[in-house]
Amino acid sequence: MAASADPTVPSADERRARFERVADDFDRLVQLVPDERWDAASPCEGWRAVDVLTHVVDTECDLLGRMGFEQPDVEGLTPVAAWQRTRAAMSAAMADPIRNDHAYDGYFGPTTFGRTVDDFYSFDLVVHRWDIARATGLRDHEAIAADLIDWLRTGADGFGDALRMPGICGPEVTLAEGASPQDRLLAWLGRDPSSPAG
Repeated sequence: MAASADPTVPSADERRARFERVADDFDRLVQLVPDERWDAASPCEGWRAVDVLTHVVDTECDLLGRMGFEQPDVEGLTPVAAWQRTRAAMSAAMADPIRNDHAYDGYFGPTTFGRTVDDFYSFDLVVHRWDIARATGLRDHEAIAADLIDWLRTGADGFGDALRMPGICGPEVTLAEGASPQDRLLAWLGRDPSSPAG
């Protein structure tokens, strides 16, 4: 598949590869969460760990539906099984060049399904993986790769004021000098990297 004509816009192959990478990381984490930890409070105010996972499933299913693509049947499934079925549907859509490049008018103007996944849904998978890892005490799974930190910060800057809309990210958290790049990113996204597990 040809690269995008604009070098600042990831190609369909790059978008797909990033989604698969972050979805793999997210999937590995959620399979490790003990059943009794899903009710733990998450860094997202008012949400338990299971609510974060359900949010991921619901928003991805909603996107598929809005594009006119077939939505996975997740009724009656456990949240983890619902995520895995939804992830499979998203992966199939990202792997299909026609669906990946499906054009529509988005919140920020004309875009495609694949670019929306890359800009918002892959972004969500990285951040919400940290939320679930922190909530459930799986601290070994909180690390965000350096290249993803740079990508997330660039993406967050591109959201402008929309980043602080209700239900998106809260106010930036103030950190002491010398905080790590990951902690600075999380603080920018309204998360306190020093908060205890739920």
